[in-house]
Amino acid sequence: MKTNIIRLGALLGAALVAMPALAQDLTFWSWRQEDRAQYEKFIGAFEAENPGITVKFETFEAANYNTILSTALAGGTGPDLMMVRAYGGLENVASAGYLMPVSAENVPALADFAPAALEAETMRSDGKIYAVPFASQTMLVIYNKKMFADLGLEEPQTWDEFLALSQKVKDSGAMPFANGTATAWQNETIVSALTSSIMGKEFYNDLVAGKADFTDARYIEALTKLKEISAFFPDGFIGLDYASSQQLFSSGLAAMFAGGSFELATFKTLNPDLDLGVFAAPGMSADDEKLVGLFFDGGYAANANGENKEAAVKFLNYVASKEFGQAFADSLNNISTVPGVTFSNPLLQEVSDLNKSAIPYMMLVHFRYDEPSGSVLLQGEVQKLMADQTTPEAIGSALTDGLAAWYKPFQK
Repeated sequence: MKTNIIRLGALLGAALVAMPALAQDLTFWSWRQEDRAQYEKFIGAFEAENPGITVKFETFEAANYNTILSTALAGGTGPDLMMVRAYGGLENVASAGYLMPVSAENVPALADFAPAALEAETMRSDGKIYAVPFASQTMLVIYNKKMFADLGLEEPQTWDEFLALSQKVKDSGAMPFANGTATAWQNETIVSALTSSIMGKEFYNDLVAGKADFTDARYIEALTKLKEISAFFPDGFIGLDYASSQQLFSSGLAAMFAGGSFELATFKTLNPDLDLGVFAAPGMSADDEKLVGLFFDGGYAANANGENKEAAVKFLNYVASKEFGQAFADSLNNISTVPGVTFSNPLLQEVSDLNKSAIPYMMLVHFRYDEPSGSVLLQGEVQKLMADQTTPEAIGSALTDGLAAWYKPFQK
């Protein structure tokens, strides 16, 4: 009898040694509903490398995501892992103490990330990073290569060439641009995509240094040129919403679309036969540096009060890895922030090259930290500009005076 007990104890001991650590079930929240299939593949690869850890991916409607996330975290029902916004959108969540700080100590790969990418996921008050950045987005001009070739068009090197090119498309009976302005956030997009080279790096540097505001002649000129080129938007573009603009371009009815690099995958999904090109809208002369607008889209964060912190940190290390960054770029056609990622898609590589000459997407990067939001102000003012209800000069004053409510450099 005693021998049998000893044998049973030995067998149980061996079984316990052979068993993996207790299973750790993580929840992972995101607003990227359209990327679910790819994220489930990413998660499958992580789970294969980390037996005993499972990750449940849940998605929510994008527009209300921050509110849903903050409410859940405040009530103690939030996820272990989550996608978070960048800049002001991050601070809304991080400032309440809901997110675990990350650094090169617990996520070593962060030591090699670009400083601008890390700044997007850093809270200004304490200087700590709260998420692993996942992608950059670029504001530029996307064009239909076949239409350009059929009309004998080349990428413009000056603003006058840009206007002449647009006129030639219009004369052919096609639409030069597919853009509409009925969807408010698109008004901010076109400012960055079409006029970054007009503004120039010097204006941007003076703005953030407190030496200039939005009444500066360089910014007024940019808005003036935006109004000028809007003559080549579709008839009735003021009432044309975002989805309809996308359909116009993807159907091959328009030569160009002023927007973000995130549109590229969407356009190819809508019309796989589209042959796309990208360029930075030019400045006034060929000598002006051609600039795109650039921002970082968000990051991956862990719940500071989660029960499975060790497993969550393992996942953050996974999404900071080159293995993940490469899979992200290849499958989602996005510019991964992970250093060393290469782009098999030539168009994505071209976007990456354009990013070497960029200024930030200003209102998101610098002016969404309080109310009134610079983005909301600009979007409303551009809508009025397009409807001939205001002037570039008046917009410059409205932006500067509105932001002065909380942005100290504009306070007189």
